[in-house]
Amino acid sequence: MTFTVLIPARLGSTRLPDKPLADIGGRPMVVHVAERAARSGATQVVVAADDERTVAACAAHGVRALLTARDHGTGSDRLAEACALLGLDGEQIVVNVQGDEPLIEPALIEAVAALLAERADCVMATAAHAIDDAAEFANPNVVKVICDAQGRALAFSRAPLPWWRDGYAHGLDAATALSQPAPLRHVGLYAYRAAFLRRYPSLPPSPLEAIESLEQLRVLWHGERIAVHVSAARPGPGVDTPQDLERVRALVRAQR
Repeated sequence: MTFTVLIPARLGSTRLPDKPLADIGGRPMVVHVAERAARSGATQVVVAADDERTVAACAAHGVRALLTARDHGTGSDRLAEACALLGLDGEQIVVNVQGDEPLIEPALIEAVAALLAERADCVMATAAHAIDDAAEFANPNVVKVICDAQGRALAFSRAPLPWWRDGYAHGLDAATALSQPAPLRHVGLYAYRAAFLRRYPSLPPSPLEAIESLEQLRVLWHGERIAVHVSAARPGPGVDTPQDLERVRALVRAQR
């Protein structure tokens, strides 16, 4: 199996401006992501940037980066352009590693790529892990996924999913619900076949995608399938806010 890792990097984050360039231990965050991705066994790791500053920062640390358009609506749209610029073959597996995951496990990247390689019935693969915290289960910032018997995604939602109707109807709380087969938290790591990734921007957005603000719902809306790798371990924390950044900086310092 061979695969390419593409890392979308957009500077215009509202909660943390210039997020890809945020300093963590003397290196930009996106460089940390690329360095961890390089340990996954990927054939190549490329940052898909929307600004020359990101391209220059990557080059200064020996990381390959491409400049893509600034007006892409989603990370998948940005990666579709990068995929075309790289001339990737249609069957080539491309893994989308978010640029705000500086502690991503290389083994998880490899596992998602390997899952897609063995699932000819799916155009994408992604990851999830069991939720063991009631507050996390109720948190709309935590995306949940439910799967079918073959390990393919049935639905993604920001709402508690699945909703245990009879359990809650009898006064059982979320903590009790977690004692049942554990709900799954979706991890925003995606593998695609390059041909589908290039086709993705031409698919009309779905109403569910707009309501939930979850771009993967476009894939399910159009009848395509997504395989889900369920990880035994919780991935390292991502960075969405200044508080997240400080937490990750402390973790990186502790690992030295």
